[in-house]
Amino acid sequence: MTGYIIRRLGQAIVVILGVTMIAFLMEHLLPGGIARAIIGTRATPEQIALFNKANGFDSPIWYQYWVFLDHLVHGNLGFSYKQNRSVDSIIWNDLPRDVMLVGTSLVLAVLIALPVGVAQAVRRNHALDYAGTAVSFVLYSMPSYALGLILIALLAIKFKVFPAVAPQGATVGAMLSHPSGLVLPVMTLTLVTYALFARYMRSSAIDSLAQDYIKTARAKGLSERLILWRHVLRNSLVPVTTLVGLSLPAVLTAGLVIEQLFNFQGLGLEYFNAATNYDFPVMVGITVLIGLVTALGNLFADLTYAVLDPRVRY
Repeated sequence: MTGYIIRRLGQAIVVILGVTMIAFLMEHLLPGGIARAIIGTRATPEQIALFNKANGFDSPIWYQYWVFLDHLVHGNLGFSYKQNRSVDSIIWNDLPRDVMLVGTSLVLAVLIALPVGVAQAVRRNHALDYAGTAVSFVLYSMPSYALGLILIALLAIKFKVFPAVAPQGATVGAMLSHPSGLVLPVMTLTLVTYALFARYMRSSAIDSLAQDYIKTARAKGLSERLILWRHVLRNSLVPVTTLVGLSLPAVLTAGLVIEQLFNFQGLGLEYFNAATNYDFPVMVGITVLIGLVTALGNLFADLTYAVLDPRVRY
């Protein structure tokens, strides 16, 4: 098990280094260079030279990358000249709200998808299975922004059940003081994520139900509930756990659209505003963060996979 963890950690470090290298090179490939992109197209050669010297952009490219990595290790993600703030302060200010939005929707999606997927597998090719499959296909094929617009039109405009705009709080506590405003963005992300989890859970449960150990358990007289809980559910969780780990960055990037749609003050909206305002340091910082979350999500999936299925360790 220790060797397996070490190998996975090594692979995660390589992936993170690759992400940082790509983000670093993309920033340095901006038309006209970083200085002109940040200062503006009307910057004079003298202003560009002073900016490059002050920020170390006149050094060799390999040395700039080394400084870039050193800053990342120490939590320095750059400086936003548009907002006159450090990028790490911007991220740490918005990240808790993203964790609340993405974490809540991910947990709800898993809690709903697991029993629904098992129920569909048990009632395969019956009305329940057909209904669940139809709902999953509709939600999975629908873009997140389209689903969000439909929920706004129905629940916010027509029936006026929930507000169409998320709470505008500076902290998580301030946003939780108006929970009704969180319903629609959380619901949108939950439904989109649930559709994928339910399909995988159904397929995995069907495969588990066809195994010989299920037939043996039934032959021993175990109750159907005990079989589903002790044997089917745990063995079916193996591929779903992998999917949860891999879905962390996907849900985070989906939050970009949802946050812009509901005016949710998080990293997604921050990234959108940075792209429209040409705030490249913020874009690079958030890109590196998403790459880190992707690597950690894969590592979490691999380690959880090994816990659920000991055969993977070998």
